[in-house]
Amino acid sequence: MALDLDDWQKVRDMAELLSPVVDGFKVGMRLFYRVGPKVWEFLRGKAEILFADLKLHDIPSTVAGGVRALVAQGVNLLNVHAAGGKAMLQAAVEAAAEEASLQGLPRPWLVAVTVLTSLDDISLREEVGIPEAVSQRVLAWARLARECGLDGVVASPLEVGLLRRELGEDFLLVTPGIRPASYPAGDQKRVATAAEALRAGADLLVVGRPIVASPDPLAAALAIRREMEEGDWFCAPKK
Repeated sequence: MALDLDDWQKVRDMAELLSPVVDGFKVGMRLFYRVGPKVWEFLRGKAEILFADLKLHDIPSTVAGGVRALVAQGVNLLNVHAAGGKAMLQAAVEAAAEEASLQGLPRPWLVAVTVLTSLDDISLREEVGIPEAVSQRVLAWARLARECGLDGVVASPLEVGLLRRELGEDFLLVTPGIRPASYPAGDQKRVATAAEALRAGADLLVVGRPIVASPDPLAAALAIRREMEEGDWFCAPKK
């Protein structure tokens, strides 16, 4: 569940409401930059997964420092951007393991962001300057992430099937861009339903606006949960 909200009271109300029916909470830039580490203190114990979605992307030493800080705050899933390259990714892996050991915590999942779900082949080529198709760039960055020792990647539901076939079952696929069939895509271009993403091989689904913006967030979350659990693909997250 993506807590993409600005108001701290609304965040607390939403988390209390949805805690019984979601497996984790994702905190992105919008919320973390507004309230800071206190968000983890509040969320701890309310869900199994605390996901710091800050897409760290900088020189290796800076990213390593950011990873250490987040691990010390108790998150157990965090991401860096694959575009940072091998040295940065390896520094993040080492920092996560070392800080977890220092704090006496389990090592968190570390995943790499690939191509944002707001991009398609045309915008990737004409605006970002990468000539490959989105699927090929996602696969290349996913291979790099695995080579560097990361647990998996963040990728849209449209690439999940390719990644699962190419990288196997022991590679964590975190999938945003989840929308009910009748829900508008908004500013995301590569989207799918929960059932479609799970059928393709996704491990963890990230859902925000279809729940947060609903007049009945609990009913919206339960509907997506039912869709997830009705198929024979449903399983607990792997680590």
